[in-house]
Amino acid sequence: MHTTNTLRRSAIALLTAATLGLAPTALADTGHQGSSWRAAWAASPQSPTAPFTANWSLQGFDNQTVRQVVRVTTSGTRARIELTNRYGSTPLRIAGATVARTAEGSAVRPGSVRQLRFDGRASVTIPAGGTLLSDAANLPVEAFESLTVTLYLAEKTGPATFHHISSATSYRADGDRRADLTGAAFQETSASWYFLSGVEVTGGRESGRRNGIVTFGDSITDGVGSTVDADRRYPDALAERLAEAGRPRAVVNHGIAGNQVVNDTTWAGEKGLKRFRQDVLAEPGVRTVIVLEGINDIGGSTTTFPAAPTPDVSAAQLIAGHRTLIREAHAKGLKVVGATLTPIKGSSYNTPANEAKRDAVNDWIRTSGAYDAVVDFDRTVADPADPDRILPAYDSGDGLHPNDAGYEAMAGALDLDEL
Repeated sequence: MHTTNTLRRSAIALLTAATLGLAPTALADTGHQGSSWRAAWAASPQSPTAPFTANWSLQGFDNQTVRQVVRVTTSGTRARIELTNRYGSTPLRIAGATVARTAEGSAVRPGSVRQLRFDGRASVTIPAGGTLLSDAANLPVEAFESLTVTLYLAEKTGPATFHHISSATSYRADGDRRADLTGAAFQETSASWYFLSGVEVTGGRESGRRNGIVTFGDSITDGVGSTVDADRRYPDALAERLAEAGRPRAVVNHGIAGNQVVNDTTWAGEKGLKRFRQDVLAEPGVRTVIVLEGINDIGGSTTTFPAAPTPDVSAAQLIAGHRTLIREAHAKGLKVVGATLTPIKGSSYNTPANEAKRDAVNDWIRTSGAYDAVVDFDRTVADPADPDRILPAYDSGDGLHPNDAGYEAMAGALDLDEL
């Protein structure tokens, strides 16, 4: 879309100018005191699983380097990363890590590589169940530029905490390849993120402002159906729209494909009622959360793919779950925007009983006043001639997930004054 291309050209120009003055030998400082940190990118952690296609989570890593590319949505003068071993059963040793500006694919820009430190040390061990932040790296970043985070895992990690569906390519090489500028050694690829759960920034034009947005939900927030490596999920399009309107705000994505509000699943993460506290309420610099979740609670009880059906959830139970999320967000001073559940006709979730539940939940979201504001994603992407079905121009092909155009329409449906 025009917005995306314009912003990407601007980001490339800013990135190039900033790169010229950066020295590759500059090391991180601790940065833990007296700074105002803001979430710039995020991915919700999941336990190791492989329900759709093979990935590296079940086997883990051993004397290998993993290189991961992420796009931040806000600028800052320094950056740090968050690493997680939330679902690990043993301590995780990170032998070393770097952050750099992305060139192309797994290559990084000369002059931009920064060695990351952890309380001043080059390596760190994360206990089972733990999460930690790196020290601050002296790497100014601009909104909508891509950063490459490289982790060297010298020892056997065991099964890896990861984010299953990234809609982005990660890279793996044997041995220690942290300092490589080219991507020649990174011959293996994966469509997941591993151990990396956040990027935070401090300083810059947005310093001291608590105005970030978290998008919370399932695969439709996660971006399933969008173009891989193109950053075309609806949260991406929302961040770009805000910037073009002259109202830049960080937008971080805490969607997990298949996730449910009230049921844990073996392959799609802990239920939203549990992970909301860790994934949303712990994010720094956030003012608003957009909640789009519940379609898998409804459809998961009647489908056998990719796992056995989950327990039946009534509309009343699902509504009660939403009320709990609202209460917890309000207790943290967050504004909460509720999103209606999008169409399912033509998908594997489509049954008369499931459609009745979806209608009941959507009616409550629209009319109850429980949310601070409402965005009607259902009507945004529905086919006017058949409102229970997604518009063909917005359908990724499965009757459930939008495509790039559908996600752009969803971002356009949000009232920026209500965020």
